Amino acid sequence: MRFVIQRVKEASVRVEGQEIGRIQKGYLVLIGVSDSDTEQTADKMIRKMIGLRIFEDENGKTNLSLSDVGGGLLLVSQFTLYANCKKGNRPSFIEAGAPDRANELYEYVIGECKKSVPEVQTGSFGAEMEVSLINDGPFTIILDSEKL
Repeated sequence: MRFVIQRVKEASVRVEGQEIGRIQKGYLVLIGVSDSDTEQTADKMIRKMIGLRIFEDENGKTNLSLSDVGGGLLLVSQFTLYANCKKGNRPSFIEAGAPDRANELYEYVIGECKKSVPEVQTGSFGAEMEVSLINDGPFTIILDSEKL
């Protein structure tokens, strides 16, 4: 499982011209799922993401977590995080999870995040989406379950 976490001042997602999710301060999280991922993998990733201390305190140090600043989450599925670009110029996506299972795990992540984060917004699995953000920093972290 891969999460690309972007600390944002605001972020939104649109499908077919309609805004379906928006947050102010918090994380925009792009979520990629592989076939080997499980609920246990997701739990580990969620714990790490929510526990990250990447917001600045009064001294300008990155000491504050999402809950410390009352931040929200915008969770967007993105199978292209499993693009393999080793051969040729056309990416292969065979490492991405099968759509049904990937959607199940994406929905699992959403449900688990809602248990501890008051504001959780989402994209639409499998849809063509337009994602907008104002990256704060910019500050972007990549979490890969195989490296945790």
